[in-house]
Amino acid sequence: MIEVVDVYYTYPNGFTALKGVSLTIDRGECVAIMGENGAGKTTLIKHFNGLLKPTKGVVLVDGSNTRDLSVAQLSRKVGLVFQNPDHQFFSETVEDEVAFALKNFGFQEDEIKRRVDQVLEKMGLKHYRQSSPFNLSGGEKKRLAIASVIVFNPDYLILDEPTIGQDYLQKREIINIIRSFLKEGKAVVIVTHDLEFVVDLRPRVVLMSQGKIILDDYADKVLTNLKILDDASLLPPQITELAYKILNSPSLEGILNEHDLMKIVKPLLKGG
Repeated sequence: MIEVVDVYYTYPNGFTALKGVSLTIDRGECVAIMGENGAGKTTLIKHFNGLLKPTKGVVLVDGSNTRDLSVAQLSRKVGLVFQNPDHQFFSETVEDEVAFALKNFGFQEDEIKRRVDQVLEKMGLKHYRQSSPFNLSGGEKKRLAIASVIVFNPDYLILDEPTIGQDYLQKREIINIIRSFLKEGKAVVIVTHDLEFVVDLRPRVVLMSQGKIILDDYADKVLTNLKILDDASLLPPQITELAYKILNSPSLEGILNEHDLMKIVKPLLKGG
């Protein structure tokens, strides 16, 4: 369990990015953290693996205070994929990049090879294994960053804008990876602006604005609450907007895609 208790964080320049944030993330849970740019989303997730320490308040990972643990210790449990993949690359080849953490964690060579081969195949990168990470396209870099984290199978997978630069099929693969982690009882936290991605996953949604959590509930409720989305400077899913126009009703809970809308509209058409 990750517990965030009344956390404030102020950067050295004096800007307070988090203002009394509290939340709990259980194993087996999928959580999407959403909000406008500057809401504090990335600052928050950097507390999960100790990259940042609270100015005030406490962050606990499985009961241990992050202040008492190094980033290296926390990274064994909490795998963080940065929004900009270049910030986490250390190696000269794709293959070595994926193997980097496994070597640091003391895995045997045969197990390293097995895991690296498996993950490169899963992420569509096996043909680039001897390429430099910095010569990949933006989408390929993002997939490599994800591969280099999921290869050591952390208990908590934290993804910062994972769908940037990905096409439809690549997004589906990321969703499959997330679901496989959840089936194993692990937690997945996603920072994203990609509404359609969130609609597909239907996770718990933590909505942030100006360093605070303004709503914490499931996607069916959060993404159909037009007022709260407006407060967070977010647009609702297109189908939700369409449903509002068709039904002329503020009660849109659960209408996030065309299938949801048809369930509501069909009885109305039959009744008419």
